[in-house]
Amino acid sequence: MRNMSFALTTTQILDQSKDVTRRLGWEFLKVGDLLRPVRKCMGLRPGEKLDVLRDPIIVVGLRRERLDRMVTDLVYGRDEVRREGFAGHPDFGEPAAWVAMFCATHKGCTPERVITRIEFAYRREQG
Repeated sequence: MRNMSFALTTTQILDQSKDVTRRLGWEFLKVGDLLRPVRKCMGLRPGEKLDVLRDPIIVVGLRRERLDRMVTDLVYGRDEVRREGFAGHPDFGEPAAWVAMFCATHKGCTPERVITRIEFAYRREQG
């Protein structure tokens, strides 16, 4: 099972207000894959342990799309901001602001970039 960092959206994972995430890369994922949500997984210092946020999540949908689709199709964009866990956020609750935040936190990303949109569901670990 792969780890997936939710350092910028830890609260949204914990309260389950997020069921979509966008990533640069991650083209290898398949529907049905399980992911372990963690606070961060890259840049851990020696001796620092993974902070697992919850039981694994399961990938239920995948597609590649331009990031700026959220801005050019506002109905879609507003729903996606909600699904990313930012509904009503004072700074990033609108599609253009959310896309700008994503680009600012992902080095080299521009709104025209094709990203991987990952839809997931919360589940309880079996056993």
